[in-house]
Amino acid sequence: MTTTLDLSVDNTGFLLDRLGQDCAPLQYIRELTQNAIEAVKRTGRSDGLIVWDRDPAYLENGIEKLTITDNGDGMTGPEMVQHINCLSSSGSAQSLAGNYGVGAKIAAATRNHAGLIYLSWKRGEGNMIHLWRDPATGKYGLKRFESEDGTYPAFISLADDTKPEMIEDSGTRVALLGDSEQANTWRAPAGHRTRDRWILKYLNTRYFSIPEGITIRARDVGEGAAKVPGFRTVTGQGPFLSSKAIASGQVSLGGAVAHWWILPERDQLVTEGPSYLTTGHVAALYQHELYEIEEAHGGRIRLQSFGIVFGWARVVLYIEPTPELGAITTNTARTRLIVDGEDLPWAAWAEEFRANIPDEIRVLMEELGSKAESSDHRKTIRERLKPLMDLYRVSRYRPQSNGELRASDDLTVGGAPDNDPKPRTGQSPSGTKGGRAGGAYANHTKRDGQPAERVRPDNWPTVRWVSLKEGTREQGDLEDRAGRFLKESNELHINADFRVFNDMVERAVQLYGDAPGVRPLALGAVRQWFEQVLVEAVLGIQALENDLHWDRNAMSSALSEEALTFAIMPRYFVFAAIKRDVGGKFGKV
Repeated sequence: MTTTLDLSVDNTGFLLDRLGQDCAPLQYIRELTQNAIEAVKRTGRSDGLIVWDRDPAYLENGIEKLTITDNGDGMTGPEMVQHINCLSSSGSAQSLAGNYGVGAKIAAATRNHAGLIYLSWKRGEGNMIHLWRDPATGKYGLKRFESEDGTYPAFISLADDTKPEMIEDSGTRVALLGDSEQANTWRAPAGHRTRDRWILKYLNTRYFSIPEGITIRARDVGEGAAKVPGFRTVTGQGPFLSSKAIASGQVSLGGAVAHWWILPERDQLVTEGPSYLTTGHVAALYQHELYEIEEAHGGRIRLQSFGIVFGWARVVLYIEPTPELGAITTNTARTRLIVDGEDLPWAAWAEEFRANIPDEIRVLMEELGSKAESSDHRKTIRERLKPLMDLYRVSRYRPQSNGELRASDDLTVGGAPDNDPKPRTGQSPSGTKGGRAGGAYANHTKRDGQPAERVRPDNWPTVRWVSLKEGTREQGDLEDRAGRFLKESNELHINADFRVFNDMVERAVQLYGDAPGVRPLALGAVRQWFEQVLVEAVLGIQALENDLHWDRNAMSSALSEEALTFAIMPRYFVFAAIKRDVGGKFGKV
């Protein structure tokens, strides 16, 4: 006799709906596919087949419903009731690193309130169940069938002619009904970018590779009900990258291996775009699946944090954790990896990779970086700002026992002196509050050492003007923004295509009627003065780093693309300087 009253779950409908909100929009495609893969693996067969297509029974009535069919081990009626109608039950062994038994119920059932219809055959016998969300109660469960004898069974037998051709003795088909009987689940969900091959694209970018002995096929959606496109085979990103990359390799990191590929120019991959990710991105690789994919803007940020400043749109990085990192699992929604209860150490990996960038990637960056118009205004701007450099070192008032000033609490990290010369109640005469850093060990720190002189770090950023024409800026990147500061490499990339800069050039040229030689002179003056504004902004903000009120988020906001764009918006004094420079060569207007 057990001494424990088992924990039960009340209001499972609410629990599923809440967990479903944590799932990515297309997560149900992965969950149903993975269930099919495991069903095929259990048979041990080498000709496993999984097909995503339209449901033929609904199609006869002019309704397009999405289905997945496999020739795996199948389920009997009672087995379907057990595995499908029990929240954490599964046909595979459950483990924290493997199958949870909840994926399809969370990701699929919560997005198909009208139901998921399971048709399954085992040893030639077919049965059907209907998992749905009861509209009257909001509860998830099996919709009972009404039989001729007046009973309401949870499953019913299927006629032999219902069995799909690809299923010989055993297998399963699942039809997704959406939120109503008339809903079209064959079409891509609203807002999804890929239309015709949305299932293929999702599976190719979710899986790195498909297990040996299993073929996954997905029919193209196509345009119009009359068009019946053909099937395409899901390969995963791995085979695609291996076949298209011009270079590839691995870098060992702490507790992980970084797999990298360099893709050819984008125009060489146009036909592959609807099926695969064909531009730079980063992901975590675990058990042949891809997690935490960062592409587009997010991919650019992460790749640049890994030191890939130029050419990031052509570099793919998959970081595969190794057992040395710790106990690896996923969150319940299968959206991210967890190591010993923590997120993956992306920052640490990025630092390691930056220190060990492969030669092939370095050559690519140098090739593209050489096309970026390096600033030739550095010396001029430095000389101009040299007398003012002390202004970029923000004043700080430090507690000093014999000081003439008394600093308020906040001003020990920056600000103006306090008008009250007397210490506040609870403060030491030095003006500090709450003791020094290090507490009781503050006086035990090592103070002896070799003589040294104080060195001020040179925070002057390396400036590069980037543009679409030179291939140093990607379409959509830095669009309508003045520039970007890359903290890891201390580089300032200024968008040569930004309309504010070009409008200023045109205004300066118009002053002289587009006289011969005025345009390059105007362009140089415009870039020099706007570059100075941006350099000053970066230097000034960096001087605030590590202050009490300037944490990492505040610094990131102050040096964001939007903040740098805002910095160059005042134009009166800049234009006056530009006119002075151009006028020095062409005379006054």
